Amino acid sequence: MQICNVCSGETPKYRCPACRIRYCSLSCYKTHKANDTCQPLKQSVPPPDQDLNGAYSNAEDPWTVEDLLDDDHTDRVPLQRLRLLGKSEELRELLRNPHLRQLMRSLDAADSKADAIKTAMQEPLFVELSDQCLQIVENNY
Repeated sequence: MQICNVCSGETPKYRCPACRIRYCSLSCYKTHKANDTCQPLKQSVPPPDQDLNGAYSNAEDPWTVEDLLDDDHTDRVPLQRLRLLGKSEELRELLRNPHLRQLMRSLDAADSKADAIKTAMQEPLFVELSDQCLQIVENNY
């Protein structure tokens, strides 16, 4: 079990995007940034370039070895497989539905993402979206 690198009191849920230390809350993140303790990691691989549609053109995954060995993300889908979602015409067609788009906006704005997803899974359209996403990434394993 890991502890927050800032307060040493809670289980960390987040990583600093610059230096990758783990922290548990917004206040710990602000403390970390305010104390000038954030030292961005030197990247051995240049960051991936995005095209105009936001797709990454770099074939390398921008993950660190620590991320790959991290037990907290045992069911993480590799980035190159997630990129396949952006290439799916079936998924694009589903996302043209205004009801689904509003549902996705409400999920994004929800305070409790877990509860919001449980509620969304009662909607057949959201289940269809979830199934389509899983099918895309699983077919390529």
